[in-house]
Amino acid sequence: MSSKSSRPFRVGRAKTGLGLFATEAIRKGRTIVEYRGRRITTAQAAEIERKGNNRYLFEINRHWTIDGSSRRNLGRYINHACKPNAEAIMRRTGKLEFAASRWIEPGEEITLDYGKDYFDLIIAETGCKCMSCGAKSMRKTRKVGKSTGAKKTKKKAKKTKKKSKKP
Repeated sequence: MSSKSSRPFRVGRAKTGLGLFATEAIRKGRTIVEYRGRRITTAQAAEIERKGNNRYLFEINRHWTIDGSSRRNLGRYINHACKPNAEAIMRRTGKLEFAASRWIEPGEEITLDYGKDYFDLIIAETGCKCMSCGAKSMRKTRKVGKSTGAKKTKKKAKKTKKKSKKP
């Protein structure tokens, strides 16, 4: 681990803006970062979305959404990938955390699948630029089966039991 921080990542320049990159190997299941922000009602989030002012809204259920727009929320820097290496997990404590869905190598960008709704509303317009797709073609539609990731708007995080051991 890094001597200055217990974080297994750094914020750095990615193909699509800023992103999170592993600074050490991250094992499958290890918590990477918490998605932090004020909780607002989903109705308030819909109004913010309608105005187009925020792309950091993460719907946790049909009533509540996390406004992750603060730069203090390091989870906001996780970019989309069609083949992600992290997933969103809603803990019983009410925390939304991102955990590795597979082994992540040092230097690798940490990514999530934002989900079909976000893809269709935001990404499809310009085409997906994730490492899985490159910018080869504009994808207008996408088949979504079992989701391994999360979406920052209109997708619920999967719930898990609180683990007694720290990752």
